[in-house]
Amino acid sequence: MSVADIQAELRARMESLPPLPAYVEPLGVVLERGSEITLQPIEWLWHGWLPRGKLCLLAGQPGTGKTTLALAMAATVTIGGRFPDGSTCKPGNVLIWSGEDDIADTLLPRLVAAGADPERCYFVRSALVDSEIVPFDPARDLLELLSAIQSIKGIDLLIVDPVVSAVTGDSHKNTEVRRALQPLVDLAAVTNAAVLGISHFSKGGQGQDPTQRVIGSVAFAAVARVVMVAAKVKGEEGKDARIFARSKSNIGADDGGFEYFLEQTEARPGIEASRVAWGDPVQGSARELLTDPADEAEDAGSDAVEMLRAELTGQGWFSAKTATQPLKDAGFTKKQIWAASNKLNVSRKKGAMNEGWYWRMPGVESAFTWGNTEGSVEGSEGSTFRNLESSESSESSESSESSESSEPSKVPFHPEGSEGSINENVEPLESSAQPGDVEAI
Repeated sequence: MSVADIQAELRARMESLPPLPAYVEPLGVVLERGSEITLQPIEWLWHGWLPRGKLCLLAGQPGTGKTTLALAMAATVTIGGRFPDGSTCKPGNVLIWSGEDDIADTLLPRLVAAGADPERCYFVRSALVDSEIVPFDPARDLLELLSAIQSIKGIDLLIVDPVVSAVTGDSHKNTEVRRALQPLVDLAAVTNAAVLGISHFSKGGQGQDPTQRVIGSVAFAAVARVVMVAAKVKGEEGKDARIFARSKSNIGADDGGFEYFLEQTEARPGIEASRVAWGDPVQGSARELLTDPADEAEDAGSDAVEMLRAELTGQGWFSAKTATQPLKDAGFTKKQIWAASNKLNVSRKKGAMNEGWYWRMPGVESAFTWGNTEGSVEGSEGSTFRNLESSESSESSESSESSESSEPSKVPFHPEGSEGSINENVEPLESSAQPGDVEAI
């Protein structure tokens, strides 16, 4: 029998078999055929930000108003109000568990200040274990919580503050965190509610993706379908501002955000509370938008400052494009690089027409010519600087070529007018860069 005959016989036998059911259970493993699955769209409580039936995360440094932000969203849900992007939702119940704030003097006043309907606001007070009232433990009492949710005819939003309280084991171990968060994920799916966990940022981490700064195991951000972040930033006029941004989303856009402000008001006569006042929308990734004041307030030992100092070490002017490239490669944003240059009091000058900016450390004598010619004016069309390197620099260049090094070199420097200098006494233009003008990078 030929190969073709064997193949034909196999096809005939397979076609004669009865069709497989949608669910196949070989050795206890359940398989489901794709053709038997009905496609479902993502349901949103707040489109792009709070998906129904999913676990989300809101993280930030202490003092950024994370809980107040969460309560602002909760208040909007209770009245079917308007979110900062103009979208709306139907009125629904919200359930809040907080292990950090008191209900009567903090949480409810903030909700009332934000315009919430108290009739739709529910709080987890305690749990009943063996006929004894004990503090609620999310890691232990989620099944009982589901029964309580069903008794109030469902919820649209559940806030868990802090989300780490749902983890009984080591919050820095990936496996333990994933196992502990699974009940919350299941609760979201069963109730079709958006579950919002609140967390903190770890210290440091400037230049990193904000999602990677969520404290504890990376599993917190990995399990969450949407990660939102809040931070203080430096505004255009140098004043502190606040940004609420989307840092990660597995089910939609993962950028953009809104300015927000925290203001004090009277929730009731004699009852002071904070609330969120939404500002303008902002564009860009969370990494670009968030510049933590704690990061900006660090001394000259910060990574960005030290890296820039190393690139500008030496006498003369350095191409800003070349000097800042290693910092960009390390993940620092233009805003962070500009802040680092301000900390170092970097001097800036504009090259001739069609030439970029040049930087140098303060206190360097202006009688020295340009350094670090990689990407600089040397050899550019119309450049007023020609043949900058001396014989010594040529030897250095030959040595560099022989080692096949691709690192930019720093060339010798010659006082203008001295032998070996061909600067032609042309100085770069005085800087017109203003604070915050990152185009000078």
